[in-house]
Amino acid sequence: MIELTDQMRDLIARALDDKLPVIATSVDSDGQPTIAFYGSTQVHSTEQLAIWVRNPNAGLLGRIPENPRMAFMYRNPGEQIGWLFHGRARRLETGDESQRVYDNAHQLEKDRDPDQLGVAVVIDVDRVIARGEVLMER
Repeated sequence: MIELTDQMRDLIARALDDKLPVIATSVDSDGQPTIAFYGSTQVHSTEQLAIWVRNPNAGLLGRIPENPRMAFMYRNPGEQIGWLFHGRARRLETGDESQRVYDNAHQLEKDRDPDQLGVAVVIDVDRVIARGEVLMER
């Protein structure tokens, strides 16, 4: 069962302030992985992460339909905490849930997209790993 914790929510929410941005990976149709920082990463629910993709033409949005699998890494060496989140991404259409993802994004990310031209993506988490051990699994 997936049950993302308050500690995960809090640390991920302040990751940019702590200078520890979350790293995300996705894979294209040729199997080529792509790595990117997502300062908008947030715990969306007890079973989901979310990101705000500022560029509506971003490559990630084109990769999701063919391969929705993504992985996210949060690492805080000072507190000796690290998590790997594996899940399946889906693009949200404009609406209340999409607006909530934008509203909950870090202010620096919102400042880079004040006209809200970006797209919300929700990731249904399937597995959480810490220190090489599976903490949670769907």
